[in-house]
Amino acid sequence: MVNSDQFQVTSGRSGWEVLTGVKYMREATPYVKKGSPVSEIGWETPPPESPRLGCASADPMSQLSLSIHRDKKTIPLKMCYVTRNMTVSDPENRIIEVHSPDAKHTVVLRSKDSATAQAWFNAIHSSVNELIPRVIAEVRDQLGKTGIAGSREIRHLGWLAEKVPGDNEKRWKPVLVVLTEKDLLIYESMPRMKEAWFSPLHTYPLLATRLVHSGPGKGSPQSGMDLSFATRTGTRQGIETHLFRTETSRDLSLWTRSVVQGCHNSAELITEITTSCTYKSQECRLTIHYEHGFSLTTEPQDGAFSKKIAQYPYEKLKMSSDDGIRMLYLDFGGKDGEIQLDLHSCPKPIVFIIHSFLSAKITRLGLVA
Repeated sequence: MVNSDQFQVTSGRSGWEVLTGVKYMREATPYVKKGSPVSEIGWETPPPESPRLGCASADPMSQLSLSIHRDKKTIPLKMCYVTRNMTVSDPENRIIEVHSPDAKHTVVLRSKDSATAQAWFNAIHSSVNELIPRVIAEVRDQLGKTGIAGSREIRHLGWLAEKVPGDNEKRWKPVLVVLTEKDLLIYESMPRMKEAWFSPLHTYPLLATRLVHSGPGKGSPQSGMDLSFATRTGTRQGIETHLFRTETSRDLSLWTRSVVQGCHNSAELITEITTSCTYKSQECRLTIHYEHGFSLTTEPQDGAFSKKIAQYPYEKLKMSSDDGIRMLYLDFGGKDGEIQLDLHSCPKPIVFIIHSFLSAKITRLGLVA
């Protein structure tokens, strides 16, 4: 049974077969005694001082995530990850996986046929998605004015499957992805305590991030192929690529739109970036402004004011390239031609930021980037 924020598994009468429940053993007794497989489903119990993101009401009795009945378990859906083909191979398309918000427990359910499994998956997945605005509001209240990992507010969050790098086979892992007004944050699980929000697994500035792929894999969603999107971020270590998988076409559209809009909004919010560089053996500063384009100035020395060497609007830029190590090449045409800038570190962040500024400006003009 599924209601607005709970999923209930009942032994023997639900039409589901409980294949597995991934648990942490606290004592051996429950694993020695024989009983209903439903009674052995483990689930998280959040610490009392943490926000009850998995619970439906403030009633202490209703805050228990597990029913006391041995043949029935009630699982709060708030911030659960409902997916398919994650931990168990499902060639018959009959399995649903429900992962706990703390990523420590998983319930795997197998239906009698694929149509029934799909109908239940749609119902559970929709219920989880409907709870996300409430979760964002609760996290906002929890964090207060401190914000989240250097950002002020959460624009969107949710579970995605991320392709595990380096594997020849297509193996995925669950990750919680959060979009703020300026960053893309990745967590291994849903943070419970306030301090945990400040330490994501990865932080990527949206200004230096771009969407490079969105759509089904080889085949169509109807044939059960992956619905995925990929991001690339320019970092000091080079380009970092992440491939994410969504559960539905609607999720794919929402995430890709949110990432692209986030990049553009970040460009309008940050407006300007500046970096030191060397130009013709002279120490300089390159400034890239969202509205005004490029300017190159000398580094001020001994209290003197900096001097402008060159300034170019975006319209003058013919081509940009880099060597992937430290050199940035900007071709503005005319008598100056290509200027070569030594950025003293990997130029990829600057290259991606230029792309974000241009993409945002083109979109603002009503054109397609």
